[in-house]
Amino acid sequence: MRYEILVVGSGLFGAVCARELTDKGFRCLVVEKRKHIGGNCYTELSNGINIHKYGPHIFHTSNHRIWNYINNFGIFNNFIYRPKVSFKGRVFSFPINLLTLYQIFGVTTPLEAFQKLESVKIQNNNPTNLEEWILSQVGQELYDIFIKGYSTKQWGKEPRKLPISIIKRIPIRLDFEDNYYFDNYQGIPIGGYSNVIKKILGNVDVLLDFEYSHRFCEKLKFRKIIYCGEIDKFYDFKFGKLEYRSLKFDSCFLENVESYQGTAAVNYTDVNIPYTRIIEHKYFEFSKLPHTIITKEYPSDRGEPYYPLNDRKNNVLYNRYLEHSKQFSNIYFGGRLGLYKYLNMDETINEAFILVEKIVSELQKPG
Repeated sequence: MRYEILVVGSGLFGAVCARELTDKGFRCLVVEKRKHIGGNCYTELSNGINIHKYGPHIFHTSNHRIWNYINNFGIFNNFIYRPKVSFKGRVFSFPINLLTLYQIFGVTTPLEAFQKLESVKIQNNNPTNLEEWILSQVGQELYDIFIKGYSTKQWGKEPRKLPISIIKRIPIRLDFEDNYYFDNYQGIPIGGYSNVIKKILGNVDVLLDFEYSHRFCEKLKFRKIIYCGEIDKFYDFKFGKLEYRSLKFDSCFLENVESYQGTAAVNYTDVNIPYTRIIEHKYFEFSKLPHTIITKEYPSDRGEPYYPLNDRKNNVLYNRYLEHSKQFSNIYFGGRLGLYKYLNMDETINEAFILVEKIVSELQKPG
């Protein structure tokens, strides 16, 4: 069989592209360097618990079309993400909300919370980095408890050297709502994400444990290539390396422990604690098993790239690679790594839809 389109990477972006292009009549081959499908949203069943092997993925969206789309491939439960923060022996409600502000300042109403924040904010009409922006929103004490240590560990840089875009993802509320997300729809697929990706791929041919090479593409002469890995790696780092942050995961099976921490995620914001959070996987699917599995996450500069560092220097470098890629009409980049962008899962699917539409339009042009 002669394939028309090569998709490099079997994560959510690659799987959706392959599914949609196959349904439109194009023959696709997916290659995956890991020994499993699913990319970073891969889940693995262990002792009756679905483990989020590369960090937790909570599907959330307000896009009705995308919610309906993903539900074609799995049944989603009603899990709501409500992480907690542990700092120097105390546990706080998070994201910052009225309960958090009561715990720290003793305020009990939205008006009191607003007035308290106004009194502690550090005025800055033109913040230029993460630290300056969050101080202008919540002041020093909340910054020290919730943001400073966690951000330093997560990104390996002082917060004053990080872009504002990182922190603006975190909500700040003056009511008791502790749902991390604002979206209309939210949940975890029952049975794990790996089953969802498997159903999305369906009859698409997949090669696992296969490292992409330019020579492979030249040999098979694909009409189009969708590359979901690092764009700088694709071009052999000819302009330099983009910065990413990685994670190391330390998982532990706890026999005869029904619950370790009482919730799915606890963030550890003290800079002296080396890990950033502990995940207790059974809470994602409301398991009642008499044992549990936890995972500690340790940020690192080494290992698989997970998070693009979208500061000015890296964005300029990424755009240089992007401009270079425009001279090749058959190559497209996608996903978090290919687009060098922190995408939520619904945004990833939407980006895949947009790319598929573009590719189909190009392939159907006369001549």
